[in-house]
Amino acid sequence: MKQASGDATSQPPRSGRITALKPTRRDPDRVSVELDGTFAFALPAQLITDERLEIGDALDEERATALLAAEQTARATEAALVFLAYRPRSEKEVRDRLRRGNYEPDAIDYVIGRLHEWRYLDDADFARRWVENRATHRPRGTRLLQQELRHKGIDSETAREVIAEAELDEATAAETLARRRLPAYAGNDPATIQRRLSGYLARRGYGYDVIRIALERVLGDDAGESDGSEGE
Repeated sequence: MKQASGDATSQPPRSGRITALKPTRRDPDRVSVELDGTFAFALPAQLITDERLEIGDALDEERATALLAAEQTARATEAALVFLAYRPRSEKEVRDRLRRGNYEPDAIDYVIGRLHEWRYLDDADFARRWVENRATHRPRGTRLLQQELRHKGIDSETAREVIAEAELDEATAAETLARRRLPAYAGNDPATIQRRLSGYLARRGYGYDVIRIALERVLGDDAGESDGSEGE
Protein backbone atom coordinates (compact mmCIF):
# COMPACT_ATOMS: atom_id res chain seq x y z
CA MET A 1 0.00 0.00 0.00
CA LYS A 2 1.28 3.47 -0.85
CA GLN A 3 1.89 5.95 1.92
CA ALA A 4 0.17 9.32 1.77
CA SER A 5 2.21 11.98 0.04
CA GLY A 6 3.40 14.89 2.16
CA ASP A 7 6.33 16.50 3.89
CA ALA A 8 8.07 13.44 5.26
CA THR A 9 11.75 14.29 5.08
CA SER A 10 12.22 12.83 8.54
CA GLN A 11 11.71 9.32 7.13
CA PRO A 12 14.84 7.23 6.50
CA PRO A 13 16.40 7.55 3.04
CA ARG A 14 15.56 4.77 0.65
CA SER A 15 16.99 3.35 -2.54
CA GLY A 16 15.14 2.40 -5.70
CA ARG A 17 13.90 3.75 -9.00
CA ILE A 18 11.88 6.98 -9.16
CA THR A 19 8.37 6.09 -10.28
CA ALA A 20 6.57 9.37 -9.54
CA LEU A 21 7.31 13.03 -8.82
CA LYS A 22 4.18 14.84 -7.59
CA PRO A 23 3.61 18.24 -5.92
CA THR A 24 2.62 17.75 -2.29
CA ARG A 25 -0.89 18.67 -1.24
CA ARG A 26 0.19 21.10 1.47
CA ASP A 27 2.91 22.87 -0.51
CA PRO A 28 3.04 22.93 -4.32
CA ASP A 29 6.69 24.03 -4.11
CA ARG A 30 7.58 20.64 -2.65
CA VAL A 31 7.58 17.39 -4.57
CA SER A 32 6.81 13.90 -3.29
CA VAL A 33 9.31 11.36 -4.53
CA GLU A 34 8.07 7.79 -4.98
CA LEU A 35 10.57 4.97 -5.27
CA ASP A 36 9.35 1.72 -6.78
CA GLY A 37 5.75 2.85 -6.37
CA THR A 38 6.02 3.84 -2.69
CA PHE A 39 6.33 7.32 -1.20
CA ALA A 40 9.89 7.83 0.03
CA PHE A 41 10.35 11.51 0.89
CA ALA A 42 9.57 15.06 -0.24
CA LEU A 43 12.02 17.59 -1.61
CA PRO A 44 11.82 21.24 -2.71
CA ALA A 45 10.86 21.56 -6.36
CA GLN A 46 13.97 23.68 -6.94
CA LEU A 47 16.19 20.90 -5.61
CA ILE A 48 14.48 18.43 -7.96
CA THR A 49 15.30 20.77 -10.84
CA ASP A 50 18.85 21.48 -9.71
CA GLU A 51 19.60 17.76 -9.32
CA ARG A 52 17.83 16.96 -12.60
CA LEU A 53 15.82 14.19 -11.02
CA GLU A 54 13.45 12.46 -13.42
CA ILE A 55 11.07 9.54 -13.39
CA GLY A 56 13.05 6.42 -14.16
CA ASP A 57 16.23 7.57 -12.40
CA ALA A 58 17.77 5.09 -9.98
CA LEU A 59 18.64 6.36 -6.50
CA ASP A 60 20.99 4.51 -4.22
CA GLU A 61 21.11 5.00 -0.46
CA GLU A 62 24.08 7.36 -0.66
CA ARG A 63 22.48 9.76 -3.12
CA ALA A 64 19.15 9.72 -1.30
CA THR A 65 20.95 10.58 1.93
CA ALA A 66 22.78 13.45 0.22
CA LEU A 67 19.51 14.80 -1.21
CA LEU A 68 17.82 14.76 2.19
CA ALA A 69 20.83 16.45 3.80
CA ALA A 70 20.73 19.19 1.16
CA GLU A 71 16.99 19.58 1.71
CA GLN A 72 17.39 19.95 5.47
CA THR A 73 20.22 22.44 5.06
CA ALA A 74 18.03 24.53 2.75
CA ARG A 75 15.17 24.49 5.26
CA ALA A 76 17.51 25.34 8.13
CA THR A 77 18.93 28.26 6.16
CA GLU A 78 15.46 29.59 5.43
CA ALA A 79 14.43 29.21 9.08
CA ALA A 80 17.54 31.09 10.23
CA LEU A 81 16.97 33.94 7.77
CA VAL A 82 13.35 34.31 8.89
CA PHE A 83 14.52 34.36 12.52
CA LEU A 84 17.08 37.06 11.70
CA ALA A 85 14.55 39.18 9.82
CA TYR A 86 12.91 40.42 13.02
CA ARG A 87 16.05 41.77 14.71
CA PRO A 88 19.80 41.07 14.95
CA ARG A 89 20.63 37.82 16.74
CA SER A 90 23.69 36.33 18.35
CA GLU A 91 25.14 33.06 17.07
CA LYS A 92 23.89 31.29 20.19
CA GLU A 93 20.33 32.51 19.61
CA VAL A 94 20.34 31.19 16.04
CA ARG A 95 21.86 27.86 17.07
CA ASP A 96 19.31 27.45 19.85
CA ARG A 97 16.44 28.24 17.48
CA LEU A 98 17.63 25.69 14.91
CA ARG A 99 18.14 23.03 17.59
CA ARG A 100 14.55 23.57 18.70
CA GLY A 101 13.59 22.99 15.07
CA ASN A 102 15.26 19.55 15.28
CA TYR A 103 17.76 20.24 12.52
CA GLU A 104 20.81 17.99 12.37
CA PRO A 105 24.04 19.33 13.95
CA ASP A 106 25.86 19.22 10.59
CA ALA A 107 23.12 21.30 8.97
CA ILE A 108 23.23 23.82 11.81
CA ASP A 109 27.01 24.16 11.60
CA TYR A 110 26.79 24.68 7.85
CA VAL A 111 24.10 27.35 8.17
CA ILE A 112 26.00 29.20 10.91
CA GLY A 113 29.10 29.23 8.71
CA ARG A 114 27.19 30.63 5.75
CA LEU A 115 25.53 33.30 7.88
CA HIS A 116 28.95 34.46 9.04
CA GLU A 117 30.15 34.53 5.43
CA TRP A 118 27.13 36.61 4.44
CA ARG A 119 27.72 38.88 7.46
CA TYR A 120 24.29 38.14 8.87
CA LEU A 121 25.95 36.98 12.09
CA ASP A 122 28.43 39.17 13.96
CA ASP A 123 28.43 38.84 17.74
CA ALA A 124 30.36 42.07 18.29
CA ASP A 125 27.90 44.02 16.15
CA PHE A 126 25.00 42.29 17.89
CA ALA A 127 26.42 43.29 21.28
CA ARG A 128 26.80 46.92 20.19
CA ARG A 129 23.22 47.06 18.98
CA TRP A 130 22.01 45.42 22.18
CA VAL A 131 23.82 47.94 24.39
CA GLU A 132 22.65 50.88 22.27
CA ASN A 133 19.06 49.68 22.42
CA ARG A 134 19.20 49.19 26.18
CA ALA A 135 20.74 52.62 26.72
CA THR A 136 17.99 54.24 24.66
CA HIS A 137 14.92 52.32 25.77
CA ARG A 138 15.64 50.31 28.92
CA PRO A 139 18.70 51.68 30.74
CA ARG A 140 20.59 49.36 33.05
CA GLY A 141 24.00 49.14 34.65
CA THR A 142 27.16 47.55 33.34
CA ARG A 143 26.80 44.48 35.53
CA LEU A 144 23.35 43.59 34.20
CA LEU A 145 24.35 44.36 30.61
CA GLN A 146 27.24 41.91 30.92
CA GLN A 147 24.89 39.26 32.31
CA GLU A 148 22.44 39.77 29.46
CA LEU A 149 25.15 39.53 26.81
CA ARG A 150 26.58 36.37 28.37
CA HIS A 151 23.08 34.89 28.30
CA LYS A 152 22.97 35.69 24.58
CA GLY A 153 26.22 33.78 24.08
CA ILE A 154 28.57 36.76 23.83
CA ASP A 155 31.97 36.03 25.34
CA SER A 156 33.00 38.08 28.36
CA GLU A 157 35.86 39.90 26.63
CA THR A 158 33.67 41.07 23.75
CA ALA A 159 30.96 42.16 26.18
CA ARG A 160 33.42 44.22 28.24
CA GLU A 161 34.93 45.85 25.15
CA VAL A 162 31.57 46.76 23.65
CA ILE A 163 30.26 48.21 26.91
CA ALA A 164 33.47 50.21 27.37
CA GLU A 165 33.20 51.56 23.81
CA ALA A 166 29.65 52.73 24.52
CA GLU A 167 30.93 55.12 27.22
CA LEU A 168 27.67 54.86 29.12
CA ASP A 169 26.79 57.63 31.57
CA GLU A 170 25.56 55.27 34.27
CA ALA A 171 25.06 57.95 36.91
CA THR A 172 22.75 60.01 34.70
CA ALA A 173 20.82 56.94 33.56
CA ALA A 174 20.42 55.77 37.17
CA GLU A 175 19.31 59.25 38.21
CA THR A 176 16.64 59.28 35.48
CA LEU A 177 15.34 55.88 36.57
CA ALA A 178 15.29 56.95 40.21
CA ARG A 179 13.30 60.10 39.44
CA ARG A 180 10.77 58.08 37.46
CA ARG A 181 10.44 55.58 40.29
CA LEU A 182 10.31 58.08 43.15
CA PRO A 183 6.53 58.81 42.97
CA ALA A 184 5.83 55.12 43.62
CA TYR A 185 7.31 55.52 47.10
CA ALA A 186 5.35 58.63 48.08
CA GLY A 187 4.24 58.56 51.70
CA ASN A 188 7.26 56.60 52.95
CA ASP A 189 9.83 58.12 55.27
CA PRO A 190 13.14 59.30 53.71
CA ALA A 191 15.14 56.30 54.93
CA THR A 192 12.66 53.85 53.42
CA ILE A 193 12.56 55.75 50.13
CA GLN A 194 16.35 55.68 49.98
CA ARG A 195 16.54 51.95 50.67
CA ARG A 196 13.88 51.08 48.15
CA LEU A 197 15.35 53.27 45.41
CA SER A 198 18.75 51.77 46.13
CA GLY A 199 17.40 48.25 45.77
CA TYR A 200 15.53 49.20 42.60
CA LEU A 201 18.71 50.52 40.97
CA ALA A 202 20.84 47.62 42.20
CA ARG A 203 18.53 45.13 40.51
CA ARG A 204 19.05 47.03 37.28
CA GLY A 205 22.75 46.39 37.42
CA TYR A 206 24.09 49.60 38.94
CA GLY A 207 26.96 49.47 41.40
CA TYR A 208 27.25 51.11 44.81
CA ASP A 209 29.14 54.22 43.64
CA VAL A 210 26.69 54.91 40.81
CA ILE A 211 23.70 54.42 43.11
CA ARG A 212 25.20 56.78 45.69
CA ILE A 213 25.69 59.53 43.12
CA ALA A 214 22.21 59.06 41.65
CA LEU A 215 20.51 59.17 45.06
CA GLU A 216 22.44 62.27 46.09
CA ARG A 217 21.16 64.00 42.96
CA VAL A 218 17.59 62.85 43.46
CA LEU A 219 17.23 63.02 47.25
CA GLY A 220 19.78 65.72 48.06
CA ASP A 221 20.59 66.00 51.75
CA ASP A 222 18.29 63.07 52.57
CA ALA A 223 20.58 60.65 50.73
CA GLY A 224 23.02 58.84 52.97
CA GLU A 225 24.88 55.62 52.53
CA SER A 226 22.90 52.84 50.86
CA ASP A 227 23.61 49.15 50.74
CA GLY A 228 21.08 48.35 48.00
CA SER A 229 19.91 45.29 49.87
CA GLU A 230 16.18 45.96 50.20
CA GLY A 231 13.59 45.18 47.55
CA GLU A 232 11.10 47.53 45.98
